[in-house]
Amino acid sequence: MQSMSCDTKLRLINDFFERDTNQLRKDYPSILEINVPKKAFLYRQGDRCSDLFWIKSGIVKLSHLTEQGSEITIDLLKRGDVIGCFQNNSADQEMDETAQALGEVNFYRVAYSDFKAMMFHQAELAWYVIEDMYARKQRVERKLRTILTQPVEMRVIATLLELAEMFGIRCTHGYTLEIHLTQQEVADLVGASRSVVSTILNDFRNRGMLDYTRDQICINDAALHDSCGF
Repeated sequence: MQSMSCDTKLRLINDFFERDTNQLRKDYPSILEINVPKKAFLYRQGDRCSDLFWIKSGIVKLSHLTEQGSEITIDLLKRGDVIGCFQNNSADQEMDETAQALGEVNFYRVAYSDFKAMMFHQAELAWYVIEDMYARKQRVERKLRTILTQPVEMRVIATLLELAEMFGIRCTHGYTLEIHLTQQEVADLVGASRSVVSTILNDFRNRGMLDYTRDQICINDAALHDSCGF
């Protein structure tokens, strides 16, 4: 089966969830559509959970709190991504990470048993989930390699380019991110201190590689590529 384009995947998800609601709930009775405000938690690290969360709109941050009290941002998830409990345990699974809404988020919450039945009967959706999880695995592994092998400046560049690809809207300078990230949140993604990342971002702005305000970041992707030879 060939890989589906992003637009095809999203149309597939929308068509599935927006069909006859009564029939959908009859087939998978645990499905709930939920809206949460900015900074709300879908679940927290250590929570017991036996559900899956399918993001309909908005952006969700996955993070992990270390024993030393440091927060590590694992990934940023968007419309179409699925997170939660993928294991059929007799007891609820204890979550290893926290899922938090960066802005307003809509999602479908569905019990593990219903999600499994859904994947069994909906082959295209199941293939989408497999592709999506593999892409997420690649992102996390790429991030880990970058943190372990590259200086902070190169890590910042790699992170900005990935954000532009995932969440960017084309503008005259390159990409404007459709999400608002603080310098601390960028530092968490990079795996470095806020002060170091702030210095690098200010330097990039002075060199015309990006611009940012309190509300948005504008990324000159061509300049970033040229600066590091990507």
